Amino acid sequence: MSAKGEGGNVVIHTDGACSGNPGPGGWAAILEFKGVEKKVCGGEAETTNNRMELTAAIEALKALKRPAHVVLHTDSQYLKDGITAWVHNWQRNGWKTAAKKPVKNAELWQELLAAMKPHKVDWRWVRGHAGDEMNERVDKLAREAMKPFKPGKDASAAGK
Repeated sequence: MSAKGEGGNVVIHTDGACSGNPGPGGWAAILEFKGVEKKVCGGEAETTNNRMELTAAIEALKALKRPAHVVLHTDSQYLKDGITAWVHNWQRNGWKTAAKKPVKNAELWQELLAAMKPHKVDWRWVRGHAGDEMNERVDKLAREAMKPFKPGKDASAAGK
């Protein structure tokens, strides 16, 4: 899926949202390739914002049908720094932090590493809520995906 000027790249924009932390959450991604967009989103009843940020990236990468060069945009420094700087030390230390504590969301970091394996991923951080059109769109999708999981909603609507 390629944005203008990016050649054969798949361009992905991701975001996660949470109402309370923990609380109901949503995640979303917009994938672009050769002028075509694909949106993927979902949510959970009880989660954290960081888990939703990770899930958005995982599900976006899993939505790709073949190996690709991916330019992935996120407004989460936790996600970008985690995957580009911290994860290799965590792996080396048996999924422990430098303080010898278990890494939070280790299962999602491991799932993200697996989802990245067939691809070359270029991670890009973008300031959230700063007028970036694609970031604003994916933020809105993530907040919409969270709505069915908010208290007072019909449970049967949660999976839709």
